[in-house]
Amino acid sequence: MTRGRRPPQGAPVIDRAFALLAAFSATRRAMTLAELSRATGTPPSTALRLARRLVHWGALERDGDGRYVIGLRLWELASLAPRGQGLREAALPYMEDLYEATHQHVLLAVRDGAEALLVERLSARDAVDVLYRVGGRLPLHSTGVGLVLLAYAEPGFQDRVLAGPLVHEPEGVPVSAAALRRTLAEVRRTGLAVVERSEPGPLISVAAPVRGSDDSVVAALSVVVPAAGAEPRALAPALHATARALSRALGSPRSSASSP
Repeated sequence: MTRGRRPPQGAPVIDRAFALLAAFSATRRAMTLAELSRATGTPPSTALRLARRLVHWGALERDGDGRYVIGLRLWELASLAPRGQGLREAALPYMEDLYEATHQHVLLAVRDGAEALLVERLSARDAVDVLYRVGGRLPLHSTGVGLVLLAYAEPGFQDRVLAGPLVHEPEGVPVSAAALRRTLAEVRRTGLAVVERSEPGPLISVAAPVRGSDDSVVAALSVVVPAAGAEPRALAPALHATARALSRALGSPRSSASSP
């Protein structure tokens, strides 16, 4: 084999190992070896070899039925991610205050690639149903936190998102790129994103930006409430105050200067 060239069997081992881990999802938490092989297009012998190594390192475990599940070692490593766990630890006291004021859902998300990643959610037992779980991914163009993260993203990234297919899911409603561009401008003007959704039930999400030490937007904070009787403008002051307080805690000069 020529030095520096990829082995003839295809993707590097680390890519194939990550493909096995990425095959798991909220709806597919446990899989047999055959299911792992089919889900990743990996030959059974290769899937077995990789799965055994991942079990050895704790990235995968076996459940009572012998199926493969995600291992605690991944959770341990993920807890070291500063944009996830570090941000979550700083945000929790402020999120708890906002939760006490609303007793519904309070969400914290960061942008990861072309999606928002939910890093924390506080929810009341009888809160309105929502589609997203902690660790789950949210579309940027049709969620409150997503719109905030998209509105403050670099223009080139916004252009790429606006050029792609834009559909509210699971409603299946197309989104106009021109209308979305106007919405993003309004989010930047007001510092607030408001989204009304009909699935899984009528709800309203109101979101605001969270800034880091360089004043860039590092996260989005939102409140999700039932649509019936909701008044987004009534939620705005508490949401803005909480987002500014968290931004100050993260070292944002702009938020510190605007504090009372």
